Amino acid sequence: MSPSHRLPVSRPRRTRLIVMSLAGALVTGGVATTIAVTSANSGDEPAAAGAGDTTTVGTRPQPTEPEAAAAAAPAGIASSPAVQAQLDYVREHWDDTESEQFGVLGDTDCVNFASQSLLARGWQTDDEWWYSDSGDPWAHSDAWVSSTALMEYLEEHPERATALTDDERASVKVGDLVQFDWDDSGDRDHTGIVTSVTTNADGTTTVLYAGHTDATWDRSVDTAITELHPGGTAYYWSIPE
Repeated sequence: MSPSHRLPVSRPRRTRLIVMSLAGALVTGGVATTIAVTSANSGDEPAAAGAGDTTTVGTRPQPTEPEAAAAAAPAGIASSPAVQAQLDYVREHWDDTESEQFGVLGDTDCVNFASQSLLARGWQTDDEWWYSDSGDPWAHSDAWVSSTALMEYLEEHPERATALTDDERASVKVGDLVQFDWDDSGDRDHTGIVTSVTTNADGTTTVLYAGHTDATWDRSVDTAITELHPGGTAYYWSIPE
């Protein structure tokens, strides 16, 4: 156990003795004075919470909106520095409405943004997946800006990603891509970046994602395919570390 995680064995005992001594000394005229002693040493471990106790961790106010959470908290749990760089980029730019380097494709910018996140992760452009230095998003390659074209590109490059169905979502990782087919046509209508994967007590898996077009941070895949686009289907691209 590292020094920072060692429990202070003797400090609680001294604190209790101080409280008892002060409490006894200040009982005057039949009136007892209650004294709360709080350690000024922030490195002290908090006492274990008993029944009915409420333990508060940290002092930062907790955001109530996903947008505030994006600004105040880390973006998911990254498994590598490359994935962390990707998530940092997504968190910083998920609600951008302009980009001098990449441009913004109005209501169809989801793949342009997902491609940017992969570039931040360390992917190298090639003859099929690339962006124009002009900053004109209409000049980028099809695989860079089209959900269906990106799907076809990744199908031809299994070294870059492995296709997963929604039934395999337990294998999805933070930093993977999620793609949606809203109308069961076989193409892909939307693309996002996975920001959180949680295994629930009942064994189910909750996947959250971020993306452009409909500026999104930590939206549930289940919400997308049951409430926003009922009957839609989610697919994933699992990206190796």
